[in-house]
Amino acid sequence: MAQFTTLTSRVLPLPVNDIDTDQIIPARFLKATDKKGMGDNLFADWRYNADGSPKADFVLNQPNSKGAQVLLAGDNFGCGSSREHAPWALTGFGFKAVISTSFADIFRNNSLKNGLIPIIVDEATHKMLFDLIEEVPNAEVTVDLASQTLILPNGSVEFPIDPFNKTCLLNGVDELGYILGFEKEIAAFEEKLN
Repeated sequence: MAQFTTLTSRVLPLPVNDIDTDQIIPARFLKATDKKGMGDNLFADWRYNADGSPKADFVLNQPNSKGAQVLLAGDNFGCGSSREHAPWALTGFGFKAVISTSFADIFRNNSLKNGLIPIIVDEATHKMLFDLIEEVPNAEVTVDLASQTLILPNGSVEFPIDPFNKTCLLNGVDELGYILGFEKEIAAFEEKLN
């Protein structure tokens, strides 16, 4: 997993509440066991016509979507069934953070394990961000993981993240990598048992 410290990016708005994991990555793509190419199927049913051609009016198909690494979503993002493919698809497209007022627990946990930061903000900040992006489509925000701060053009807000996941993300390790960081201590403990 890549180390995450700070990120400054444009924000793509997707003002839809209750986006479930089947909308993020439809079930027909869950046969894949590799993350490669998952980003091509992100929001596939919203993004493509029946013939596979892109829908010009969908936000991910618009020219200004390229390079944006922060998705601003509606409330209750990632609800529905448990599928790790959802954060795979989001990170495969290039997103490194999603901002919402709430996230489904399983989606949030899967995201953190895959290097995608779920940022919870209050309703007033959420509305202000949508208004800002409408007025200034190329507005940028900065995510500072160490201070747990989302820096906006007109201020900043703190966001919650548990200490364990924060440590893993800042060090670019998954759960197993974190444990392996204590390999000497584990070996010393085992030596004492023998």
